[in-house]
Amino acid sequence: MGAMGTTTHEVLIGSQLTREHAEAIFSQGKEAVVFALLELAKQLAEAQAKGNPLTTPSTPSGMVPVYEKPTVKGRSKKRPGAKQGHLGSRREKPQRIDWQADHRADNCPQCGGRLKRCAETRLRYTEDIPDLQPEVTEHTIHRDWCPRCKKKVEPPVVDALPGCQLGNRVLVLSAWLHYALGNTLSQIVEVFNFHLQMKISEGGLIDMWGRLQAILFAWYEEIQSQALHSAVLHADETGWRVNGKTYWLWCFCTGDLTYYMIDRSRGSPALTKFFIEEFSGTLVSDFWGAYNVVACALRQTCLVHLLRELEHTEKYKSPGQNWPAFAKKLRRLLGDAIRLWRQKGELPEETYASRRERVTARLQSLIDTEWDNSHAKRLIKRLRRHQSDLFTFLDQDNVPFENNHAERCVRPAVIIRKNSYGNRSQRGADCQAVLMSVFRTLKQRGHDPIRTIITALEQYLLTAQLPPLPTKTTSDH
Repeated sequence: MGAMGTTTHEVLIGSQLTREHAEAIFSQGKEAVVFALLELAKQLAEAQAKGNPLTTPSTPSGMVPVYEKPTVKGRSKKRPGAKQGHLGSRREKPQRIDWQADHRADNCPQCGGRLKRCAETRLRYTEDIPDLQPEVTEHTIHRDWCPRCKKKVEPPVVDALPGCQLGNRVLVLSAWLHYALGNTLSQIVEVFNFHLQMKISEGGLIDMWGRLQAILFAWYEEIQSQALHSAVLHADETGWRVNGKTYWLWCFCTGDLTYYMIDRSRGSPALTKFFIEEFSGTLVSDFWGAYNVVACALRQTCLVHLLRELEHTEKYKSPGQNWPAFAKKLRRLLGDAIRLWRQKGELPEETYASRRERVTARLQSLIDTEWDNSHAKRLIKRLRRHQSDLFTFLDQDNVPFENNHAERCVRPAVIIRKNSYGNRSQRGADCQAVLMSVFRTLKQRGHDPIRTIITALEQYLLTAQLPPLPTKTTSDH
């Protein structure tokens, strides 16, 4: 067992065990392998007793204890904040003064002595929220006889929905807190009950949001129509939960709109609900096979996903000896294509066209090459299937080589999902999709979502017609 003692000191059997370490143990014979397995079983038992089972490369980061995560190396040691000499920024002087207060000390705050008055003063501005108290309005509604309609009529009240005691500001503000910022129902109730001194209930909020969703559904359909007529459309999907069952949240977005859809399917049935007509623009997505059923003019698959696949294969799947040559060629091809895209405005047209043809020829050569590695064959199959979708960004303007925009639009919904854990019913999921889409689109277009929707509700209550979905503003926000 002397040799075994050396092995335990030289070889780490836990999560840091590598292939070389395993081969070193195996080379020492049967006793070394048995000892290593017993030692590993002991570590697993100790970890399970502590409630922290050993992690694997596939373990999500959130499930790994903080003390087990490796220290990040290579970060810059420069001091945080602006560089020396930077002018800095501060809050601008308020343009409106509501109150004025005069402050003068009676005695010295240090020694308590008598002060000699001077003419020197300085100004200071503070902005704060006053004590809030809900305003109650008593509406006297006159009912008069219409000789033409042969009935009594009354004017509409635009401050609240029919039969609702809470006003439109409460309705829209609470919906914005939940569907745009991701606050939970209990948090919103506490804000209104304690800070705003307005008693509301979770059931009352859910009912009001359902009515708001029905009114704003026309805008939801406008967002879908505008997305289907856009030049470039990004698409992505992520998991969702409805009444404890697995659903999927689909996201279709451009620079000034986002359309969310929650559906049970992650395949073509969901996509056919959104793509009700042939898409004449360029669809940007990852390599998920369901997107292949979409009838569209052009496609662009995300090259970043392809680069991540190379990294993941090398890190976790032990691809073998023939893998490096394939990975090197594919990485160089993708890197050269991205560099060519960035130089498009600088190169002469003939030079750009020549290099563009060279990229296509290199891709074809890579696909035609016979590769013995199983992982290379798997990726070659993907490249062959998407051969015409990899380099669309080199030929079409405003088409990126990645799908980061869709992933950024999905992220707010993911944060909401972490707080609310999804929805309890299909009705709630439909309301979630509509209101998230409206709030997100108004924000992308530079509008104040709360004021915009309140104004739209007033017009709707007066005319029974919702105004058109606001377009993007030209001012900076």
